[in-house]
Amino acid sequence: MSQVHRDDIGSKMGMWLFIFTELLLFGGLFITYAVYRYLHPEAFHLASQELDVPIGTINTIILLISSATIAMSVTAIQQKKKKLSLGLIAATIILAAVFLVNKYFEWGAKFDHGIFPGSEYLDQLGYGDVLFFGLYFFMTGLHAFHIIIGMVVLGFMYVYVKNDRLTHDNFQLLENGGLYWHLVDLIWIFLFPLFYLIA
Repeated sequence: MSQVHRDDIGSKMGMWLFIFTELLLFGGLFITYAVYRYLHPEAFHLASQELDVPIGTINTIILLISSATIAMSVTAIQQKKKKLSLGLIAATIILAAVFLVNKYFEWGAKFDHGIFPGSEYLDQLGYGDVLFFGLYFFMTGLHAFHIIIGMVVLGFMYVYVKNDRLTHDNFQLLENGGLYWHLVDLIWIFLFPLFYLIA
């Protein structure tokens, strides 16, 4: 039993270390964004008006709800409510898929209007616009990649709970998956206002 306890602690520490490295990565990108916004305030202001605030808002709400569902799934498994935990994990994955679909249509609209890195239209707008949308596509794309990874991880958690590999006294992996998902949510909480709201 003591070995299991040490593994749980090591697993949790490993996840927090991973989260720390991810925060460093996105922190560096946020600093880059801040520097370029300071150098090109007018271009960044005008470029941000091209983004779809309602879709960004909906996606923010979706991720906040998904953070709640994954947290409740951990509580449910601790309370031996297997079916409820499975339902909440599934709900989290579905919400993540809806987020990605919204992002797909949002990106698609930008491509239809010729607003994407390397396009002639974007090059004509100026260097500040190129920087803004370069950062926008890279940072939101990287975030979307993390969403996909999270969906895969939570998919495994669903199977593990269903097959009783994760139970009320052995739920550390699900808790770690929840921590990762909260990280994804936290990153978006910073991305949304930086690109969509700050005038």
